[in-house]
Amino acid sequence: MPSRIKKARSAYEKKDISLSSKAHSREAIKKQIQHEEHAEDTGQYLGEFVYGAIDGTVTTFATVAGATGAALSPGIVIILGFANLIADGFSMACGNFLSERSHRDYIAKERKREEWEIEHVPGGEKEEIRQIFIKKGFKGKELEGAVKTIISNKKIWVDTMMTEELGLLESNKSPWKTAGMTYFGFLIIGIIPLLSYLLSYFFPMFQRNTFTIAVFMTVIALFIIGAIKRYVTKKNIWASSLETIFIGGAAAMIAYLIGFLLRWVVTL
Repeated sequence: MPSRIKKARSAYEKKDISLSSKAHSREAIKKQIQHEEHAEDTGQYLGEFVYGAIDGTVTTFATVAGATGAALSPGIVIILGFANLIADGFSMACGNFLSERSHRDYIAKERKREEWEIEHVPGGEKEEIRQIFIKKGFKGKELEGAVKTIISNKKIWVDTMMTEELGLLESNKSPWKTAGMTYFGFLIIGIIPLLSYLLSYFFPMFQRNTFTIAVFMTVIALFIIGAIKRYVTKKNIWASSLETIFIGGAAAMIAYLIGFLLRWVVTL
């Protein structure tokens, strides 16, 4: 992430006008545009990690809770849990990959269309730029000057049409990285609800309180996710964590009740 943006965000969080002014100085802005224009913001993938982690934890614990409610053996719980963890996580990552790539392909297609229209019907495209700036309040010489400046550079012209006319913002996120971070979050955090069942084969304490410990460990996992999510949303850490715990707990309770009510199916 460009250091200027980091400073600007920090200034906003602290409500520090002096720091914000430094982040918006002419020199700082010019340096960023010249040297950091194409820098990749690694934090932009944190959302994918959180997304995968929440889904992994909730669905895995829901599987564990449902199997426990149905009074299935720990071995079956582990099998079902890992099947969900590996297969559902992979499916989710694939869906993320296809969604991101489809979005990028759509934007690329629309960009080519705008480039073609500028080349073959420049009068119409120029009029679209004019109407866009009229809507923004430009008039007279200011309007004509803005239009002339925009259409003098084809890339800027196309960029303006993409954002102002179509509302499409091009992303520099890699579909492979978004999918990878989703799957990584799903696996690394989603496995936590299963740990007590795995450890029950080695430690007697886990054998006596397997599900209770799984509940406790899942709450810890959801709290960790909430803390990470707070980094993205900047919400209060407790509000973010409790929100995540509530959503995960509700899904787990539903799964447990369904397993409990349908436990008779196992005896058939």
